[in-house]
Amino acid sequence: MEIVIGIIIFIAGAGITFLISYNILGSKKAYSLKEAEAEAEVIKKKKMLDAKEHFLQLKSDHEKAVNERNSKLAQAENRIKQKEGTLSQKMEENQRHKKELDNLRDNLHAQLEILERKQNDLEKAHRQQVERLETISGLSSDAAKEQLIESLKGEARSEATSYVNEIMDEARMTANKESKRIILQTIQRVASEAAVENSVTIFHIENDEMKGRIIGREGRNIRALEAATGVEIIVDDTPEAIVLSAFDPIRREVARLALHQLVTDGRIHPARIEEVVNKLQKQVEDEMVEVGKRTAIDLGIQGLHPELIRIIGKMKYRSSYGQNLLQHSREVANLSAIMASELGLNPKLAKRAGLLHDIGKVPDDEPELPHAIIGMRIAERCKEKPEICNAIGSHHEEIEMTTLIAPIIQVCDAISGSRPGARREVVDAYIKRLKELEALALAYPGVTKTFAIQAGRELRVIVGSEKVSDAEAEGLSHDIAKKIQTEMTYPGQVKITVIRETRAISYAK
Repeated sequence: MEIVIGIIIFIAGAGITFLISYNILGSKKAYSLKEAEAEAEVIKKKKMLDAKEHFLQLKSDHEKAVNERNSKLAQAENRIKQKEGTLSQKMEENQRHKKELDNLRDNLHAQLEILERKQNDLEKAHRQQVERLETISGLSSDAAKEQLIESLKGEARSEATSYVNEIMDEARMTANKESKRIILQTIQRVASEAAVENSVTIFHIENDEMKGRIIGREGRNIRALEAATGVEIIVDDTPEAIVLSAFDPIRREVARLALHQLVTDGRIHPARIEEVVNKLQKQVEDEMVEVGKRTAIDLGIQGLHPELIRIIGKMKYRSSYGQNLLQHSREVANLSAIMASELGLNPKLAKRAGLLHDIGKVPDDEPELPHAIIGMRIAERCKEKPEICNAIGSHHEEIEMTTLIAPIIQVCDAISGSRPGARREVVDAYIKRLKELEALALAYPGVTKTFAIQAGRELRVIVGSEKVSDAEAEGLSHDIAKKIQTEMTYPGQVKITVIRETRAISYAK
């Protein structure tokens, strides 16, 4: 390679010398040939030195690259040697593990063979023992099993009967106490209002001069108002007050609102009265729907049929023995939900049934049927669940109770209607009704004493054992119940209990 580089340098120097000489000869003929050769020699040497330096630089770079490549090759060779050493170690370990596994497998096979032999020996010994026992007892193994099973069945029946009797005795001891606790806690957690409903409404006016305008010329205004509303309007000497009398609270409310609007407006004449009354009747109908919706929202009851919502709103203007029907239904709903929660039942279902249990008192159709049956039919028509329909229809025992919610509704209805202050009656009428109730039962033959208790909701009849038998006592209770239903008016239901006792008396002298 050095010879090739030298030849290249020589040729390059000769060429350069030739070119310089040609240029010198061509351009300046004054130069002599020697001077040109001297200059060419200098240039030649310089180029030679440059070429050598370049050559040495290339040689150094080449050696450096060769050394780096050799170093990388050496490192790679070392890594390969290390991997070969690691692989050889792993192969040795695998060989060792394989030998150990082979030894373990041989040992397991040997132990399994030993176990199989022992198991065969045990089975053989067991068969021999069974044969000896069958020979001694004279029974086969199947017959012995049957006898053992029958013996265990008898013992299990005896223990189960004893256990059931213990549970029943414990339940009888704690049921009365637990039921009282649940009822008391339920009543304490529900705050209720006293009865405030009556058959009249007092409308207050600012001065007595307005009475004359309400009456009108020759009484035409008051006659038009009574004809439009169906309410008796009593204008007497009571200062600054007019009495509105009607058995229907809706009519009284329409009349009250109409009077208020007419008095405020000042235009009181028959045409205006009819216009205002018609407008307010529609307003009261809309208000009943709003009351029904608000009641459902307050109680957290969803998905009620629009007809049921309207009936619930209409309850606001209905009362039963002075107790507002809507307040009574809300109270029963809250009581039922609390009692259902205490008993582990569905409180939402119980609250829904409690709210709807008296919807049969609101519609005006089918008056000959009990209100519980009417309410059940309305609920069925509005696609309510069978549990709710049964609870509505059976809360006065017109039909059989088929769910656990039904007795809860019955109990809560009795609580709401029987609590002090729930329903208002005149004291004289109340006492008279109780006396009539006792006298009605006392008129039957064989009855010695009668007691009306529980605010007239229970009648206890004591009969002589020598005059009335057990079968006759049962018939007597049915006869008294039928007579009370046909001849008396009473709220809720009356329970008739006939008590027949036998006494044996002797004296020691």
